[in-house]
Formats: sequence, C-alpha cells, structure tokens
Amino acid sequence: MRLADLAAALRLSAPSGDGADVEVTGVTHQADWVRPGDAFVAVAGARFDGHSFIDDAVARGAVAVLGQGLPDGVGCPVPYVEVPVAREALADAAAEVAGHPSRAMTVVGVTGTDGKTTTSCLARHLLRAGGLRTGLLSTIGYELPDGVLRQPPQHFTTPEAPQVQQILAEMAGESAQAVVVETSSHALALDRVRAVDYDVAVWTNLTGEHLDFHGDMEGYFDAKARLVRRARAAVLNVDDAWFDRLVPLAPERTTYSAEGAEADWVATDVVEGPDDLRFRLRTPDGVTTAVLPMIGRFNVANALAALAAGHLAGLSVEALVAGLATFAGVPGRMEMVERAPGQPRVIVDFAHTPPSLEKALDTVRVTTEGLLWVVLGSAGGPRDPSKRAPLGAVATRQADRVVFTEEDHRDTPLDDILREMERGARETGRDNFVSVGDRVEAIRYAVAQAAPEDTVVLAGKGPEDTLERDTGTVPWDEMAQARAALALRP
Repeated sequence: MRLADLAAALRLSAPSGDGADVEVTGVTHQADWVRPGDAFVAVAGARFDGHSFIDDAVARGAVAVLGQGLPDGVGCPVPYVEVPVAREALADAAAEVAGHPSRAMTVVGVTGTDGKTTTSCLARHLLRAGGLRTGLLSTIGYELPDGVLRQPPQHFTTPEAPQVQQILAEMAGESAQAVVVETSSHALALDRVRAVDYDVAVWTNLTGEHLDFHGDMEGYFDAKARLVRRARAAVLNVDDAWFDRLVPLAPERTTYSAEGAEADWVATDVVEGPDDLRFRLRTPDGVTTAVLPMIGRFNVANALAALAAGHLAGLSVEALVAGLATFAGVPGRMEMVERAPGQPRVIVDFAHTPPSLEKALDTVRVTTEGLLWVVLGSAGGPRDPSKRAPLGAVATRQADRVVFTEEDHRDTPLDDILREMERGARETGRDNFVSVGDRVEAIRYAVAQAAPEDTVVLAGKGPEDTLERDTGTVPWDEMAQARAALALRP
C-alpha cells in the first residue's frame, strides 16, 4: 500500500511530495529483518534506540521509517513519518499492511498464569470438532486449519506484532473461520497483539509470575486484563481470586467453576482414572456428563474454560461435549503414549523446573497403580545451574525410581550435570536413582524395567524437536523414542 494510505489509516500526517507515493509491502522493527519494500519502525528500547539502525535498515531495502521523532544529529535518507508511540504504530501498521486478517475470523484469546497452552489446544480442538476451520497460535507453535504444527523461524519464537499478523494472514488465506491465540502478558504489555480483533477472551487464573517484568501483581493483572477489556465477550473463572476485579471490565461474560461455585459452567463429581477425567457438567443448556482423555484434576478447569469459549463461538453443548471426549492431548504436556495390553503407562511432559516436576509427579501419582518412574536431565550452559541439585532431590522424593540423563547439555560436560543431580538425590537419603547419559538408552532402560502396572514419566523435553549436545544439535522426538522403547519390550 502507498505510504500516504498507511499514514492515513494510522491517523498520521504523511510526508509530502514523492514520499507519499512510496509503496510499503511489509513492516518490521528489526533492521536485520528488513526486506525490500518494508517500512522500518524505530523503537527505542532499554538498551538501543532503533534510530541508530536507520542506515542499516535502508541499506537492506527499507523504503520509509516510522518513529517518535528524529533525534538531533540523526538523518533519514527515506521518507520519515512521526508517530505518537512506536510500538503501537508497529502493531497497527503491521495489521494494515496485512489487511487486518483477524477481522475475517472468530478470534479466541486465552490468557492466565497456568493452563494457557492446554486451554488453547482444547479450544482449538473443540472448534474443529464442531465443524469450524480453526487455526492456533501458541507457545508450542502455530497451526493452520490443516492441523499440522509448525514452528516459526528462530527469531519468531515469541512473535512480534508483524509476525502475529503474518501468521494470521496465512490462516485467513487458508480460509480459517476461527483462530485460538494463546496470549501472554508480555504480548499484551508490549503491544504485540494490539491489532488483533478478539471476539472471546478466556481467563484461566492469576498467580505470581513474571514480576521482574511487570513490577508487581497489579502491573501483572493490568497487562493480562487488557485482553478482557478488548474482547467482545469474556470467559471468567469464578474460582480465581481476581474474578471480582474482572467482572466490570468485560462487556459481556460467561463464567465457570471447577470447584462447584455458582457459575454458568460447573463441574462436579470428578472421577480421576488412569487415562481420563469424568465429571458431571452443568451448562447454560442443562446438565450432562463429560469425559476428558487427560489426567490431572486441574485440567477440569481448563476444559470448562474451553467449553465456554466454544459455546460463545456458536457451538452447541452437545457438539462440545462430544468433541471433548476425542481430545488427543497437548503435545508434550502430560501426553500419554499409546500402549498395548501388558505395557506400562508412559507419559511425556515438559516439566523441567523443581516446582513443575513436583506438580507433574504428584498429578501422575494419583492414578499410578504400581511404581512411579521418572527420566529427566537438566540443561547446560548458563541456564540456571542452581536447579540441578533441587531437580534431583524432587525426583527422588516424589518418584519410586529415577533415571538421570541428558537434556540439552550443550557445552557443559554432561558428567558435571549428572553429578549435581545425583548430589541433590543423595541429600534426600534415598537410593532409588541411576544415571544413564544417553537419553535414548535412558528411556529404553526405564521402559524395559517398568512393570505393566507402573508409570514412566519422561520429563523435560516435551514437544521440543531438537536435542543439544556438546557435539552439536540433533533432531529429537520424545514421543517417537517412547514408542520405540515400548516396541522393544518382550
């Protein structure tokens, strides 16, 4: 689009003369991401001012620059458009150039401290099961309506506003009718999703996290609450301590409770089985029973949130409950490996910190008939080496059998990591662990030794598709390794 048209859409004054007719084909705020035809947005960060990179951006093909005013002594060889707030302009310009793709779809945004990924994947599944061509943008990757999970390029791991719009445009181009966007507090605070047209906001819960970024709980709440304010309707958790603060912010709302409180969607009489959760479900349309093929009682709340979101999107309770029973799980999040009779239960989970590992093992313990095994490692390099001994301690306390192994040790000697984990294990006074450095062999050892009534948890890697060793990075598929180990059992 013409720079003059882009400026007009953003309610800005366009440069006069020939600059107004410059054709803008893309937007970015990273000089090294610039492609010919892009407008470069000069964002002033904590360490660098984007204006310092104008020459680099222009050399790569930038045809215009947007910023909050040229600093003294800084020149700009291409048309310059002054904006009130650079990050807001980045989001708004990206959406304009992409054609505002979110306006063509029903957009469900999911935020909260815990349960965002699971609730997002559940909502995506329910919408698809109900007949809607649905995409997903999540921390585990993104999916077009074809259901294939894709990983953005490395520098898109936490998508910035232009990448969010590009992915949404790709979904719209594939005739998506709906999209579920897992929406973090960072994405909201940094305006990465500012130009996303949300129809439904889903709130899971709010507990202390990311306070180094947000400052305090009020700042954290305010960031996440932006989603509730922006969406046309909200799905709110009555059991969350912040519920009363959210109610007046939602233009329209529906509520849920996994603890039997008064709400539009309520679960009671929960039965936890080895492979599923069953509960009585009270809905706006009556009472029924529901089955969720997941373990962990906390997932009942995630299911209620997704069901309520699907209902707001126009699906019937009957279709939603039927869809819930066919959910295949979240990649790498308490994901159960298919098994034949006489084989142990094997679960792949992303837990890689002491608190998350403790929660995962406690959850699995409830439905484990025999021994509980865990296979885990700890990352190398500078990635919090202080957690290695505590991981070893949690594993040996919570599980019956523990196998320490590799997990992206990179340039840190694997033996050093294993010794630290063993040290933490020994401090518990238990002697229920062994170290097997090669992760393939560690998984095969645990699965081979486990009895049919046992459960083996493979922790730490989850859905990751690479394994980083000191000799280089290799492809990795934890689920495939688990299946191969089960196939080798006599």
